[in-house]
Amino acid sequence: MKLLRRLFPHPLLTLLLTLVWLMLVNRFSWNSVIFGFFLGVLIPFVISPYWPGMSRVRHTIKIVEYILVVIYDIMVANVTVARLILFKSNADMKQAWISVPLRLRTPEAITTLAGTITLTPGTVSCDLSSGGHYLLVHCLHAPEPEKVRQGIIDRYESRLMEIFE
Repeated sequence: MKLLRRLFPHPLLTLLLTLVWLMLVNRFSWNSVIFGFFLGVLIPFVISPYWPGMSRVRHTIKIVEYILVVIYDIMVANVTVARLILFKSNADMKQAWISVPLRLRTPEAITTLAGTITLTPGTVSCDLSSGGHYLLVHCLHAPEPEKVRQGIIDRYESRLMEIFE
């Protein structure tokens, strides 16, 4: 078991890098799979000394659930932003800067949250407080900023707490 941990210090990262390589190549061949797997093993092996305290991801089912929630939210937000841009005047838009208090403490979890917010159309993560306790988010249209803040906490942060913490 210890040998496997040394060869594959971050097995999920190995799998992710292999899949990303296959998507970049944009065609399936065994050579691409083997080379992608080689990169997926080599890169985590080389960078593992620089991440001695890397948090371990638990609950693979929760990761799949989180990805599905994010994909659904991105699709809904695309439609919402398209309607805002096409049918709402700039004067009627209620842009807002929202400070989201964070319970997450690991850099990987905070980065995942910030990336998720930025991937969702209509919102962008802009800054992290120096102590890492607040994330500043800009919203294209947020007539009720508190509702958006609570939505981020309930929908994303709570799930990431279960995955990373």
